[in-house]
Amino acid sequence: MKRFLFLFFISTFSIAEDDEVTVDPFISTNRIVFEISDDLDTMILRPVAEIYRDVTPRFIKNSISNFFYNLSEVDTIVNQLLQGKIVLAGQDSLRFLINSTIGIVGFVDVATRVGFERHDEDFGQTLGYWGVPAGPYVFLPVIGPSTIRDSLSKPTSWFLSGNLSVSDEEAKIFINLIDAVETRERLLVAEKLIVGDKYEFVKSVYLQTRNDLVFDGEVEDEFLTDLELDFFSADPLLNQ
Repeated sequence: MKRFLFLFFISTFSIAEDDEVTVDPFISTNRIVFEISDDLDTMILRPVAEIYRDVTPRFIKNSISNFFYNLSEVDTIVNQLLQGKIVLAGQDSLRFLINSTIGIVGFVDVATRVGFERHDEDFGQTLGYWGVPAGPYVFLPVIGPSTIRDSLSKPTSWFLSGNLSVSDEEAKIFINLIDAVETRERLLVAEKLIVGDKYEFVKSVYLQTRNDLVFDGEVEDEFLTDLELDFFSADPLLNQ
């Protein structure tokens, strides 16, 4: 979470560095899709997420978040194996087992409390790890910001995450709706950090975040490394 907030912060400094022709050759179409999606979000999804935030007790929201995090563990474990991260795959397999049993199907994050940190891997990150280039930036209906590489990888991660592997159609629709609202609610705080051109800001943050995940948080630029240290040390709340 701290690194995600940091990427929000530094994105304002790096938007101008992007080669727009290479990174975003479909910018005209992307902006149209973005504007339509943003309008629909403003009219429907965001109000629902705000109601969910205001009326749902914190422990219930945390439990629902934990449930969906637990569903995504299988995706993480499979992709850790594909990337040769055997030790992490073993640790996260134990994490999944603990939370799926003692943690009541993942609603209680027991594993974190006993020292098993949560990780995040998906097939898009695996393709990046294998050296597959991200390709052009695209903004997709419903899905949101992506790249060609991440777009092609999403069906695999959706299936492994468990949301699409549910056989009952009504249950599948319900789970995905709750997942969408829960995810949108978690973004309510982050969106307050948006400055300037919203489209460019979202694009920059997405591309940097994905790059950060592919390379496991290794920052090659010394300036960004120093800036990150200053950012975290300046706000003790981010270091909790």
